[in-house]
Amino acid sequence: MEQLRQLDAIDRTGTISAAATELRVSQPALSRSVQRLEAELGQSLIDRSGRHSQLNEAGKIALDYARQILREERLMREALNVYARRQNVLSVATVAPAPLWRLTAQLVDHFPQTILTSQTLTQEDVERSIINGQIDLGISTRPVMLPTVRYTQLMTESLSVVLPATHPLAGRSTLSAAELDGETFLLYSQIGFWKSYCDTLFTHSRFVTQEDRTVFLQLAQTTNLLFFVSDAPQNDIDTPADKVIAPLRDTAAHATFYLLVNNDARPDAQAAFDWVAAQ
Repeated sequence: MEQLRQLDAIDRTGTISAAATELRVSQPALSRSVQRLEAELGQSLIDRSGRHSQLNEAGKIALDYARQILREERLMREALNVYARRQNVLSVATVAPAPLWRLTAQLVDHFPQTILTSQTLTQEDVERSIINGQIDLGISTRPVMLPTVRYTQLMTESLSVVLPATHPLAGRSTLSAAELDGETFLLYSQIGFWKSYCDTLFTHSRFVTQEDRTVFLQLAQTTNLLFFVSDAPQNDIDTPADKVIAPLRDTAAHATFYLLVNNDARPDAQAAFDWVAAQ
C-alpha cells in the first residue's frame, strides 16, 4: 500500500524529489522503493529524464489500478471504523510495533473489556488519521502541535545490532550505521518507520526480509547474518551465546513515541488517553 501511495504522489507532484518531500522520506529511499515495485511488477513505470519523473504507459496503467485499490482501502477502513464504534473496540494507528505493545500492556488491566485493533501507517498517515478523526488513538514519533489534538509521551526505544562474536566489529562497545553499511542483515518486515531508517542509512547493505515473525526468530538464533534488536521491554528476541550486542549511537537509532488523541474522539478513547497520560 505504501508503494502505491508513493506512485500516486510521484504522479501528482511531477518529481521524485517533490514526492519524497510530501511523503517525508529521503529521495534515495523513495527511488529504491519505486525500483522494488517495478521489479515486483516486472515493468518499468517511470521515465526518468532530468529533474522530472513522468509515468510511462505501464506506469499510467498501474496508477489507475493503484488509485482504485487505495480508494477501496480507504472505504474498508471507514467501514471498519464504523463497526468498531458499535463495539467496545478502539482503533489504533502506529508507526512502529514496540509502542503498540507498550500501550496494549498499559490498557489491558485497566480497561479489560476494551479491544484494540491496530494498523501500521507512516508518520504522515497517522497524523492525518488523528486530525480527521478516522482513528481513535495514534502513536507517532513527534507530537501534533494543533489545538484539536492532545499528545503525551508514551515511551522511548533504541536499537542495537547483533553480530557474531567472530565478526571484526564485535569488540566495539557501540557502532554507527556508517561502520555497518554494506553488511547483510536479517530483517523482520513489520517494523514500521524503522524500515525507512534502514533504507536511509544502510544504502549499501542487503536485507534478507522475513514476513513471518516465527521464521524470523528461528533464523535469528541460527544465522550468522546481522540483525537489529530493541531495548523495548516487549522485545522477544533471545540473543544466542555465540553473538554479541552493540548499541547503535546514531541519533536516528533512538526514537521517542507519543500517544495522540483528537479532542473530539469517543469518550472511551479520551479515557484511555487520560489514563496513559497519568502514568
